[in-house]
Amino acid sequence: MAGIDDFLNKQKYGATFVISAQMLRMKPQEFHALAQAWFDDGGPGFNVVGMPHRTVLDGEFLINRVTVTKTVSSRP
Repeated sequence: MAGIDDFLNKQKYGATFVISAQMLRMKPQEFHALAQAWFDDGGPGFNVVGMPHRTVLDGEFLINRVTVTKTVSSRP
């Protein structure tokens, strides 16, 4: 299973890129909760920029994609 570090380590400091539920092989509800925490507090080595993309699932708006900017030069 792909983890966030797999994607983060491929990016250069200051790079802007997209992270989606599909990329992390997560259910929409799981990704929504995780992305909401990133939006509120920042992610592990990146910040969410702009507004998260949402989709409707069973009448509920869920975050399914976020654009982020890498804020650390490298992660262990």
